[in-house]
Amino acid sequence: SAIYDEFSSKFDGCCFVKNIREESRKNGLEKLQEKILSGVLNQKKVQGIGRVEEGRHMMLNKLCRKKVLIVLDDVDQLNQLKALAGSHDWYGEGSRIIITTRDEHVLNANRVDVKHNISLLNNDEAIKLFRKHACQDYRWTEDYKQLSKEVVSYAGGLPLALTVIGSFLCDKNIREWRSALARLKEIPDDNILETLKVSFDGLKPLEQDLFLDIACFFRWQKKDTAMEILDACGFYPVIGIKVLIQKALITISKDGE
Repeated sequence: SAIYDEFSSKFDGCCFVKNIREESRKNGLEKLQEKILSGVLNQKKVQGIGRVEEGRHMMLNKLCRKKVLIVLDDVDQLNQLKALAGSHDWYGEGSRIIITTRDEHVLNANRVDVKHNISLLNNDEAIKLFRKHACQDYRWTEDYKQLSKEVVSYAGGLPLALTVIGSFLCDKNIREWRSALARLKEIPDDNILETLKVSFDGLKPLEQDLFLDIACFFRWQKKDTAMEILDACGFYPVIGIKVLIQKALITISKDGE
């Protein structure tokens, strides 16, 4: 959003398409194609698109000479990119298509030019984000500082958790902060869980079982040892673990853990 807001004025046309995973299932890819054309061409309404292929041809014909900025947020299927991003010849020179996704495979299959992994926040960044949502400057006392460090430790650098918790605590006193933090350690916030659960729900049943076994029994275990056990259990871990890595649900360190 920040990049889009800063640079959109430098392009002939621009469009930010949010929540593609959800919107494509709810309204269809044709409606999203209409939204992109309407936004980039700055028209209130684009002629109704009856089929995805019709929309692809329309986007190619109307955008191929324009320098455009398009953000496609939360893509989770290759067919979404084929319908909404197409290929390089759809756009004029200097265009930029920014794609956010939880699945690296989608980017690889569409042969994107540049991939960038978003890392978790470090402690200083996390404190700044949490403080932005939770604290007024006059309340930034030693007690609040200490509890903020506990929240940051609990959130593990996850911006969503820091934002949700900070927004909840913004009008609470110090005793309420302590109570809320104690409760969070026992009962996680539903808003955070539901968002994180999207990635898990997108897995096939066997991949879900594989992920849960790794999360419960094989954290910090040597890869070869874990693979041998998981293979014996019928999880087909060679392909399953590749899927989990591409969906950013697990990582394997350089020394094989």
